[in-house]
Amino acid sequence: MTNRPVTVAICTWNRAALLRETLARMTALDVPAGLGWELVVVNNNCTDDTDAVLAQFTDRLPLRRVAEPTPGLSNARNAAVRAAGGRWIVWTDDDVLVSSGWLSAYLAAFAADPEAVVFGGPIRPWFPATPPAWLTAAWSRVAPAYACIDYGDAPFPLDSRRVPFGANMAFAADALRAHPFDPARGVRPGSRMGGEETDVVRALLAGGGRGRWVPEAIVDHWIPPERQTIAYLQQWFEAYGEYLGRYDPAPDPALFLGAPRWRVRQLVVSSARAWWRRLLGAGPEAWLEDGIAEWTARGALRGHAARGRGVAS
Repeated sequence: MTNRPVTVAICTWNRAALLRETLARMTALDVPAGLGWELVVVNNNCTDDTDAVLAQFTDRLPLRRVAEPTPGLSNARNAAVRAAGGRWIVWTDDDVLVSSGWLSAYLAAFAADPEAVVFGGPIRPWFPATPPAWLTAAWSRVAPAYACIDYGDAPFPLDSRRVPFGANMAFAADALRAHPFDPARGVRPGSRMGGEETDVVRALLAGGGRGRWVPEAIVDHWIPPERQTIAYLQQWFEAYGEYLGRYDPAPDPALFLGAPRWRVRQLVVSSARAWWRRLLGAGPEAWLEDGIAEWTARGALRGHAARGRGVAS
């Protein structure tokens, strides 16, 4: 039984300094008078001073700390769902700055479409300094690797192609209790492969639930210098490819040595093109598209092989 209209949920692991900024920004939220909301922060086995940071905000926010000792983002998210007292659960991350109207925008969306089960809003980049020129030039192609999306300024029904990201999404709480996050998926020790929230969103939509884009619910996502690198993008796109290889439901009848033939071709062709352009001294802006195709194919083939062996995680 719920006793509040809305729960805001954050899962955190060893990001105390950023979490402090996230919570400080939440103290400036434009919250409607009389709204009974709560902020649930799940400490996912942190070893830094996360608890000390949370203690600094217990008198400034309606904050409840939940401990989840089992590592893994899906485990932490499920702990938040179990603890939530709201009819709606609004999610963000421990490295995000929410806009002052963020929560009010979601509340308006809930009121406008109370039968919808999933909502999402824009995620903009938060760079601590000017990013590399090649990253700026390629931003429209690589933004998903930084959990940044923007589907436009007008509301519309979400679908399986246009789904929200975990740093800025909301669900009917009962829907998440019926469709929990899969602990075998999502970022966890030993795996950077995400996709667990996408699976939940698509399952809800496929089951007849409605989704809604909320363009006014804006957040900014921290992108530190160590992620503004080719090495980071390679890691992310390989993990994304592995997710596709493991869980894409569409079978591929055209196989080569047990792997989808088109993926093998994609790996060979894109890696050759990228290698040649790098050999000629071209910068990332000249070969990054081929690099993305190469990394995605390599991860997909790895994921497909794991699926063939019956490996579930």
